[in-house]
Amino acid sequence: MENRDVDDPRVALAAERTLLAWVRTALAMMGFGFVVARFGLFLRELAEASPTPRQSFGMSLWIGTGLVILGAVVALLAAIKHIRFLTQLERGIPYRPSRWSLGVIVTFVLSAIGAFMAIYLLLMRE
Repeated sequence: MENRDVDDPRVALAAERTLLAWVRTALAMMGFGFVVARFGLFLRELAEASPTPRQSFGMSLWIGTGLVILGAVVALLAAIKHIRFLTQLERGIPYRPSRWSLGVIVTFVLSAIGAFMAIYLLLMRE
């Protein structure tokens, strides 16, 4: 970045928009995790009302809790990354994106969770 980028408010505002996008992503992950965790409770209630044998739905609690924790970690990492970017901007240090950005890491983790959930659902079918 050039020194004029420090004085350009569009750069800081773009960083702010990026932070807010990560906050929305983290909130969505936490909300989805809550729904997944509560869905297991809903399935457990349905199973008790049914005359068929009971199945275990405990994995949804762990998957949901994991997604809530992952959302909180993503929000924290996004805030740290935002603060570091603004500090570098003020010092005039050029921005160099890393190969393993927060987006790439979150994508891999969510893909792994999705694959695990798909396998779990296939194994739990009747």
